[in-house]
Amino acid sequence: MSRKGKVPIEIPEKVKAIVDARKVSIEGPNGKLHLDVPSGINIEQNDKNLIVTRANNVKQNRANHGTVRANLANMIVGVTTGHKKDLELQGIGIRAQLQGTKIVFSLGFSHPVEFLVPKDVKVTIPNQTSISIEGANCVLVGLIASKIRDLKPVEPYKGKGIRYLGEIVRRKQGKSVAK
Repeated sequence: MSRKGKVPIEIPEKVKAIVDARKVSIEGPNGKLHLDVPSGINIEQNDKNLIVTRANNVKQNRANHGTVRANLANMIVGVTTGHKKDLELQGIGIRAQLQGTKIVFSLGFSHPVEFLVPKDVKVTIPNQTSISIEGANCVLVGLIASKIRDLKPVEPYKGKGIRYLGEIVRRKQGKSVAK
């Protein structure tokens, strides 16, 4: 039995959960999220708890058991407090500014790079070298942060580029040290 999968998920007072046959809807102050439940996984609602069980010990059901439970827990956190990722831009000339629903980056290329922000995610830029991404959907917030980071990944020699806040980048010494 999955250790994480058998722990019941507590539903806070502000959150409303609706369990159908193959779909779970969770609604809270920060929005509404849905999860399609794979076959072989059952979800029961008892008072203020969600309990995830599996029908049998088939390998795929064992793999899905803990994953579905973790996704439901992330959804509850998302509709109550939300998920947040912070990025920092390091390097001379690497800047960002918000223009409506898009972020315009100056990344040292010959042209500005524009990134369109989805409507479910809130992006704030407190200063030109930091970006904060917030939203209810954990997967979407992480995906947007990853796509922004991929625009200019951190290079290992000088450490310039876009990185997660607090990310440690191993630096290489360069060819002048080899002599």
